[in-house]
Amino acid sequence: MLLAGGLSRRMGGGDKSLRTLGGRSILERIVATVRPQVGPLVLNANGDPARFAAFGLPVAADVVEGFAGPLAGVLTGMEWARANAPDCRWLASFATDAPFIPDDLVARLAAAVEREGADLACARSDRQEHPVFGLWRVDLADDLRRAMVEEDMRKVDAWTARYRLAVADFASDPVDPFFNTNRPDDLAEAERLMAAGLVR
Repeated sequence: MLLAGGLSRRMGGGDKSLRTLGGRSILERIVATVRPQVGPLVLNANGDPARFAAFGLPVAADVVEGFAGPLAGVLTGMEWARANAPDCRWLASFATDAPFIPDDLVARLAAAVEREGADLACARSDRQEHPVFGLWRVDLADDLRRAMVEEDMRKVDAWTARYRLAVADFASDPVDPFFNTNRPDDLAEAERLMAAGLVR
């Protein structure tokens, strides 16, 4: 599940994922990295889905109203998987403002889950966890919907704390693979890192 349901306030509005980096949109870069790692690929985005038509992906709007954050996107993915890919037991989630994510992200999250017998997994770099880069049991969808609707749960780490969470560590040198382009300055820094040959 590609998470693109936010409001992009710090970038000045619009879709962060459609900003250009090195001649390609950030989303195009992420799709190229993610597609070989997963089965069906879905984009979680609100508003007119036509703006993403060029990607040829199914677009699913949040199933919880009010721009409820990344958890709403994860729940959307879980419920989409149950309806459209009933054999899918795990959902991988990716923020769409991080152009340098690893091409072995899902494999390492899955290995962490297996190693620890966990219910969920997330990535970590430079001692910071990145819960939106995660692996989620699809059969937890009803629990997550209850938490969001009945408890007004919005914080990812508050919900994952209820389960066994495995963590997969990634090196942050020379570039943190979860560097995100939240602001115009971040986009300029991403261009600089590419020009320096530190990332592709």
